[in-house]
Amino acid sequence: QVQLVESGGGLVQAGGSLRLSCVASASGRTFSTYAMGWFRQAPGAGREFVAAISWSGGSTDYAESVKGRFTISRDNTKNTMYLQMNSLKPEDTAVYYCAAVTGWLPQVSEGDYEYWGQGTRVTVSS
Repeated sequence: QVQLVESGGGLVQAGGSLRLSCVASASGRTFSTYAMGWFRQAPGAGREFVAAISWSGGSTDYAESVKGRFTISRDNTKNTMYLQMNSLKPEDTAVYYCAAVTGWLPQVSEGDYEYWGQGTRVTVSS
């Protein structure tokens, strides 16, 4: 079982930056045995993939809409994953969720993930 807690959301102007964190508490398995991902859900929309990272951090994947602006990373010594978001746009406004799946490789499909956090809200004003 893995519990995930996101933080770092807030209100920011377009062009600004935020860094989201996701702290994992895993019983029975170490954090490094999970691939991790970030998803987001805008008002009135479905949840969409943002970024994913392998268990070691050596492999990452990004949605086209965030490539070059967002960076996913993890620190396995701190059981924490991050999402550095730069050059934010109003269309990035959403609730951001972190997710975990047992395995090595980054996954882009929502259905592949086993565990989810409660989300942190990001609002980008124009």
